Amino acid sequence: MALEQRIQHVRERIAAACARSGRLPEEVGIVAVTKYVSVDMTRQILESGISDIGENRPGVAVPKWEALEGQGVWHFIGHLQSRKVKDIIGKFQYIHSLDRWSLAEELEKRATAASTEVKAFLQVNVSGEASKQGIAPEEAESFLREAAKLQHVSVIGLMTMAPDCDDPEETRPVFRGLRELRDKLNATNVYGKPLTELSMGMSGDFEVAVEEGATWVRLGTLLVGGEQI
Repeated sequence: MALEQRIQHVRERIAAACARSGRLPEEVGIVAVTKYVSVDMTRQILESGISDIGENRPGVAVPKWEALEGQGVWHFIGHLQSRKVKDIIGKFQYIHSLDRWSLAEELEKRATAASTEVKAFLQVNVSGEASKQGIAPEEAESFLREAAKLQHVSVIGLMTMAPDCDDPEETRPVFRGLRELRDKLNATNVYGKPLTELSMGMSGDFEVAVEEGATWVRLGTLLVGGEQI
């Protein structure tokens, strides 16, 4: 299937999931996960109307960003080592994996020095799996209370990763749990401004995530294909 056909197919599936849950397709953004594809394929994705690019390896992503002259909106979607923050500040507008306070401090330090703002998703380990990154749901309130003091890191929502399941329906409690946590945090106004975004759902489970309120889905092979770099 050609790239344009894959994109259209994904958009149709998102629209159907939105229809089932009383949402509008415009409420759901698509992050094309391009970590395994070449600069040329990433350029084709941008030219095909997907403007949001997801990468998780600074050593690969930064040369790609430079080759594309910063086209698109870049999302860092994987575990971020504090020592790598300096490499991505000013290039990535979104960080989907804010999972510890030391990372928040490093992001604040580097963003302040660069006179820029970073939009971040607080990563929450809703499933409780030891293999997953993220803070525990019960730690979110205290984390956000401290994060509200940061000047150059803006937490805009929450992110989670669901367990790998053969049946996507099994992921629903995790996605629903993230949405309910966000709504609870907003009700207490712990952060001082609304958390509007939910980054959840990947190629195998994004339709369930959309039904449960995802505002961003992160799609790799299903969308961009499997061309290796």
